[in-house]
Amino acid sequence: MQTMTDITKTHDLSLLQQSYLQKLENCSPFIHRTLAKDEALRLDLLNNLHIPYTLEAMKFFLAAQVIVDEISLKKALRKLRAHVMARMICRDLNGLADLYEVMRTTSQLAECTINSAIDYLHTWLADVYGQPVDADGYPQNLIVIGMGKLGGGELNVSSDIDLIFAYETEGNTTGEKSISNQDFFVRLAKKLIAAIDEITEDGFVFRVDMRLRPFGSEGALVSSLDALEEYYQNNGREWERYAWIKGHEVTGGNQVSKLLKPFVFRKYLDFGAFASMRDLKIQIQRDVNSKGMHDNIKLGRGGIREIEFVAQVFQLIRGGQDVSLQVKPTLSVLALLKNKGLLPEKTVDELCEAYIFLRNVEHRLMYVEDAQTQELPKTDEAKARIAYAMNFANWDGFLAKLDAYRAQVQQHFDATFNDDETAKDALELEKSVWNSTINTEEAHTVLHNLGFADVQDTLRHLHTLHQSSRYLQLPELSRQRFDAVMPHVIAQSAKTPNSDTTLTRVIDLLESICRRASYLALLAEHPQAMQLLVKLCSSSPWLSNYLAQHPILLDELLDTRSLYAAPDFAALRRDLTQRLAEADGDVERQMDIMRHFKHANVFRFAVQDMNGELVLETISDYLSDLADLILSVSLATIWPNVRGKHREVPQFAVIGYGKLGGKELGYASDLDIIFLYDDAPEAGEVYARFAQRINNWFNSLTSAGLLYETDLQLRPDGNSGLLVSSVAAFREYQLNKAWVWEHQALTRARFVAGDRAIGAAFDKIRIEVMTQARDAEKLKTEVLAMREKMRAAQHLSAEYFDLKQSVGGIIDVEFIVQYLVLAHANKYSQLTENIGNIALLQRAGALGLIDPNIANQVANAYRELRRLQHTAKLQGDVQAKIDSETVQKEASAVVALWQQYISSPIDMVKPTNT
Repeated sequence: MQTMTDITKTHDLSLLQQSYLQKLENCSPFIHRTLAKDEALRLDLLNNLHIPYTLEAMKFFLAAQVIVDEISLKKALRKLRAHVMARMICRDLNGLADLYEVMRTTSQLAECTINSAIDYLHTWLADVYGQPVDADGYPQNLIVIGMGKLGGGELNVSSDIDLIFAYETEGNTTGEKSISNQDFFVRLAKKLIAAIDEITEDGFVFRVDMRLRPFGSEGALVSSLDALEEYYQNNGREWERYAWIKGHEVTGGNQVSKLLKPFVFRKYLDFGAFASMRDLKIQIQRDVNSKGMHDNIKLGRGGIREIEFVAQVFQLIRGGQDVSLQVKPTLSVLALLKNKGLLPEKTVDELCEAYIFLRNVEHRLMYVEDAQTQELPKTDEAKARIAYAMNFANWDGFLAKLDAYRAQVQQHFDATFNDDETAKDALELEKSVWNSTINTEEAHTVLHNLGFADVQDTLRHLHTLHQSSRYLQLPELSRQRFDAVMPHVIAQSAKTPNSDTTLTRVIDLLESICRRASYLALLAEHPQAMQLLVKLCSSSPWLSNYLAQHPILLDELLDTRSLYAAPDFAALRRDLTQRLAEADGDVERQMDIMRHFKHANVFRFAVQDMNGELVLETISDYLSDLADLILSVSLATIWPNVRGKHREVPQFAVIGYGKLGGKELGYASDLDIIFLYDDAPEAGEVYARFAQRINNWFNSLTSAGLLYETDLQLRPDGNSGLLVSSVAAFREYQLNKAWVWEHQALTRARFVAGDRAIGAAFDKIRIEVMTQARDAEKLKTEVLAMREKMRAAQHLSAEYFDLKQSVGGIIDVEFIVQYLVLAHANKYSQLTENIGNIALLQRAGALGLIDPNIANQVANAYRELRRLQHTAKLQGDVQAKIDSETVQKEASAVVALWQQYISSPIDMVKPTNT
């Protein structure tokens, strides 16, 4: 067999192989020396250069070594490292591997060597002391958590590895020389560090850094899980949360990750992370400045650490709410931030490109002498080597590209963390008013010049707030954030047309949320969100109250792209389903997820509404489609947990009545629904339990609020009837027992969720009922009697016009349409379509059942009455009562049609003063 020397001498190396070796040896003196000492390694490199070094290949290599003691173990591990590093570095420098392969291979090398070393060392130690076990005799093993880049699967070629050691529980070993589990695992950990970190004649495997463990260098080398949990609950610091984002158990399992998840990822949106990570960056920058490390491509401005901080701050903020953001690799996180609209596409693309470039530079700096360095070289020779390794013709060309990337990273970092020094001196006048650093007369002048009308009352309100116990009792950090927010509140409120009222609304909102420091942090960190918040509070007291009830919605203000986007209900369904699946088994969390989902979408619709982007019909469609979606997903979520369920998919449907059935839902509408099933009679009990669970799911008040109020009174026999009905029983009831008003309600009913076959059966029954031949006069009498009964129960006042209940109001239009449908559907089946009151009026006109001009007048009146009702509720007028003169034209049109088709003028009794 020819040796490598013979091959070289006879020039059997291909030109391509020669070029690969030449670049490797020119760029890495470390590898050049390694190959010169090891002919077999050189031959292996050339034979396998085209193949990435896989984890399986690493395990196979170690299995072929003779390992009988710690000395031979160390030798085998270092020999493996040499083989992996030589091939990987050569592949990288010659364009055969990308950054992903380099990071993956290096991380797998670390995991392979750690786990292999533990296997041998644990066995040898147990031979002396016995197996460590818990109180029940179950074996215990060392848990190794990889932190930093190892945890993220993005390890550097010459990086140290940050480790934390743990074991499950206290106990003792089983041998004659029994020792405590703590003692056993400390001994094992020390031997593991030596096996990996110790420099022998064969070098080292990885430098090991244990300073991230609880209490740092002063802490125990190994901790039980109980000790870990206690430490992070009571002593965990903010930077440790940041570090644990990358925490990954390289020995397998996820016990520690699950245990510390509440510490790392808050259940709420944690916008305080911006300030914490900015402070951490400032500390790092001070260290960089003091040590003159401006050429450090990791820690310097525009370096790798700033890209990692941008990615990880969003993980800290949102990881508790969005499990998908708990991934480890930086590039994966950035991709998610782009997909979720949390960072602009251009920003993410530039950060990813810069990250790959900077990490490649970092590796080439380390390839030179296998040293952990991120400092740019100083000598001309070293500069030329790095430029060549990065495929640049000269240092100047390389440096220009590097500086461009670092400038981009710095710009995006500053934008993300709002690190703008110029803004810190703004709003001085507003600050002086809030902090009372000027006298009352001066404060009045400032407020007047800003645009406030009632300056005395406004200043009194501000002083009352500043001296209130709620403000004074805030934690120091929260009070600082409140102080940072208030000048913006004053400035932005002053720009609104109703400045005094707006300021009051915003203050009321802030007072209701100020004990949640994270929400104050959100507004302090995002002035544009504060600006939009003030605008919304100015526009609608209902909207400001909605935000006060659900402050988590403040997060929606950050992404105006999704805030103003038309809803994609298919995508929304997928998102909700995925989030619920991630919380499978935690019913309370699933209920909260669904509530947050509903509130967020209602808020988006309301913002678009206030912005004048949606007509009322579109808003009602959105709200109705949202309710349909939530009902549908709820059925799929609740059914698997119903006791006694007898099939995978229930033969069960939800039918919507009233505003839901007519697709005219408002922001605060309840859901009129009934439940139908089509299954064996004995299944009725199971479906009754199912219906009860659905009702509880919707009506329960959790920490996230209410989902919907449901009204089940329209089911057969009302409140005295069964909670669910079979399809056959429902048909029997509607044909033979139902009152006329129930048939009126049926005109607006529709299938909304569940089994579509049952939905089709319901539609058939609905049409059958509606198309029955009826005595028009008898029908008219019953419709009129029901309307008068409803009106009598309202105790209406003649002083105001109740948009819903007054003569000529919304309900009168609905009754007219219902009468027309029931009276004529047996001849005109077109009237059975559930297309809404306006369209049905116009269809009745087209069919000649009523005068087409009058039909259009009443349709327009109905639209205007609903618009006024909608507007009144947004302005906090729950009763929706206005001056009668305002709607005289609309009411007169409705009354005229009513008198023509339902009753004579004498029947239209106007309400008396009450």
